[in-house]
Amino acid sequence: MVTGELKSQVEKVWNAFWSGGIANPLEVIEQITYLLFIKRLDDLHTLAERKGNTLGTPIENPVFPDGMDDTGRRPRPYSDLRWSHFQNSSPQEMYDVIDQNVFPFIRGLGETGSSFATNMKDARFTIPTPALLSKVVDLLQDIPMDDRDTKGDIYEYMLSKLATSGQNGQFRTSRHIITLMVELMAPTPEDTIIDPAAGTAGFLVEAGEYLREHHPEIWADAASRDHFNRLAFTGFDSDASMSRIGSMNMQLHGVDNPTIQRRDSLAEEYFDPSVEGKYTLVLANPPFAGSLDYETTAKDLLKVVKTKKTELLFLALTIRLLKNGGRAAVIVPDGVLFGSSNAHKALRRMLVDYHKLDAVIKLPSGTFKPYTGVSTAILLFTKTSSGGTDNVWFYDVRADGFSLDDKRTPTEANDLPDALTRWSSLSRPDNPELSRPRTAQSFLVPKVDIVAQGYDLSLNRYREVEHDEVAHRAPAEILADLAALEREITDATAELASALSARR
Repeated sequence: MVTGELKSQVEKVWNAFWSGGIANPLEVIEQITYLLFIKRLDDLHTLAERKGNTLGTPIENPVFPDGMDDTGRRPRPYSDLRWSHFQNSSPQEMYDVIDQNVFPFIRGLGETGSSFATNMKDARFTIPTPALLSKVVDLLQDIPMDDRDTKGDIYEYMLSKLATSGQNGQFRTSRHIITLMVELMAPTPEDTIIDPAAGTAGFLVEAGEYLREHHPEIWADAASRDHFNRLAFTGFDSDASMSRIGSMNMQLHGVDNPTIQRRDSLAEEYFDPSVEGKYTLVLANPPFAGSLDYETTAKDLLKVVKTKKTELLFLALTIRLLKNGGRAAVIVPDGVLFGSSNAHKALRRMLVDYHKLDAVIKLPSGTFKPYTGVSTAILLFTKTSSGGTDNVWFYDVRADGFSLDDKRTPTEANDLPDALTRWSSLSRPDNPELSRPRTAQSFLVPKVDIVAQGYDLSLNRYREVEHDEVAHRAPAEILADLAALEREITDATAELASALSARR
């Protein structure tokens, strides 16, 4: 978490853009991301130089080759394109280098045909003045970016600014919810992970960090490293800016060549049959505000569930993307759990009867404020194509560590660690969840009960409410007491009237 002096430094960068005439948070994020990426390229080149000097060998895979850069409007030595070089230039010279050479250079990076190269070809430098650029470069230079964790925290803090941009807020899921979902799924080095509504790639970044922390063996051999850097992570998003930010976000978090593509995952135009059954893990918080036109929706998805509702179509897409045995953690609005349309019922029945529905984790209604107050839940399921649902685990998250109003200030009340602990206990031989009553915060519901309730998956459908036994007095006894009280009041009133008369 970004706090104290570091937070103050990041705020200075943000305020510099604001006062310099760039008020769109998404544009600010994109321009800052470009600059951080350019700075990282210089850092990588410096590391390669040091390694070469230490070993007495030529620089291996230099970012900036020897010779002249002729990709821009003015030929310059490649060395001029390095952050450590142009940061000492005059504001106008720095502006010209970045505008005329650095941006054409980064647009040409990446393997030919790679998603990174595709996303970056439309990168645009929109900082309006040399003075603003010089100020921002100086401010970024003062922010420590060497540690990957610090770098990630700073970037996540800046991404949180998207919440202030109205509709742009839909692109970001709170980091603590992302972390919970990743830890629930516990990615492995062999997983191929996809987010079909990736936004800034928050789920993919967190999955990468989880693998680094829990599976250091990924660096043991070339094949594992190649899988991590090239095959393990895929993200789709319909917005070009989000795809560029997502690509650079992954690069800034040390994933070299993931697949981050601009693609409307639900559209017929972009539907790719080759991705069907390709992935072992889906992590997603897909958009659920709106409907789509049948004519533009992928026909293969409509075969699964005939609906215009985006939340149902994304669930259908998730099933199509997974291999048999693949797992998913997907955030859905509560309506998916109890909606009465044929499409709602058919999709819930599919999860319960044809695959393995593992869990329904109900989130507090304020979890996604200030963007929306819609109540949501996390669905955890495994694709089997042959059933397998036995018991479905329900958990009621009542507090997530933040207030449930628009301010979302930190609080001590937090059920997320307990939810993770109880989820982990499900695999134990002495599974304590088996004996929990339905009055508890979490409990198991047999499939037969869910079928009997028409595949309703709302937690309150199965929760049992404890009623305290109350002993009520007999009506005659209460009436007798009331009569006695009335007599006492009458006698007291008469006594008071008599006393007042005596004083006269």
